[in-house]
Formats: sequence, structure tokens, C-alpha cells
Amino acid sequence: MNIVLAGMPGCGKTTVAEVFSRRGIKVYDTDAEIVKNHGAISDIFADFGEQYFRDLETQIVEMLSVLNGVVIATGGGCLLRNRNVNLFKANGKIVFLRTGIKTLLKRVEGDTARPLLQGDTRARLEKLYNERIDIYEAAADIIIDTDELSPVQVADAIAEKIK
Repeated sequence: MNIVLAGMPGCGKTTVAEVFSRRGIKVYDTDAEIVKNHGAISDIFADFGEQYFRDLETQIVEMLSVLNGVVIATGGGCLLRNRNVNLFKANGKIVFLRTGIKTLLKRVEGDTARPLLQGDTRARLEKLYNERIDIYEAAADIIIDTDELSPVQVADAIAEKIK
């Protein structure tokens, strides 16, 4: 069974995955896989658009979802496609790292690597949050509220709930 980390940009998916990696668990990151195979995400968005990026993302999900016993950190929009949710659920548990807007803003302000947050970061983040929160909650097998937790505490909470 896999652990699939999902949530908003800046919720800590990659950082929590790194905690699991330090504990000896194999970790994959959908965004990192795309970058490794296709180049910078911001360039993909600029050159080909979001739909093309989402198609690449689904290809990566198809590849990773058949693995077993790994942690997969997803991109913030990965669960927008039902196909991705279904692929992940076939062999894993989706963990929604629920994080409040204030915390997210602190983490992503000034980050130029997130194409969907360029410009008015607060307005864009709030819009994405409102569009996605119900999707994340519906897809989640486990929800962890992360605002007051360190990455290690989040990983511990996930491990406890997965038992």
C-alpha cells in the first residue's frame, strides 16, 4: 500500500515526503518526475498550457500508482482529475494535508516556481483553495490538519493513522 500526500501548494507534501525518505521509505514526487522527464513546470505551463501539464501528470500517476509501499507527494492540482484519484486509491491511501490560508501564504509568498500562484499570490491562493478544498476532502482517506505541526509531527500522525 502506498501513502499519497495531497493538498494545496505549500501544505508540505514534499517536505513531509522527505521525512519518510529519511526513515528509509522510497519516495516519489509527481512534480519532480515531470521536471526530470520534461523540464521546468513553469516552462511547460508557458509553452504548452495547463491541460498539457495535467496530461503529463496523469502519465506519472499511472506509472507511480502501481508501485507498492512508497510515499508519493503529488502536485497541488493532481487530484483534480478523477482518474488520478482512482489510480491512487487502487493501491494506496490518499492523505490530505489540510492547511489554512494564512499558513499557506507564509510558505509560498515570493516563490516564483509555482505558475498558478504568479501575480497576486493571496488572491490566486484563495481562489485555488476555494476551488479545491472540497475535492481534496472528498478524495482523502485521511485528513491531517498541519497548521500547528512540524513536518516530523505530520509524518508521525500519518504513520499512526495508517497502522
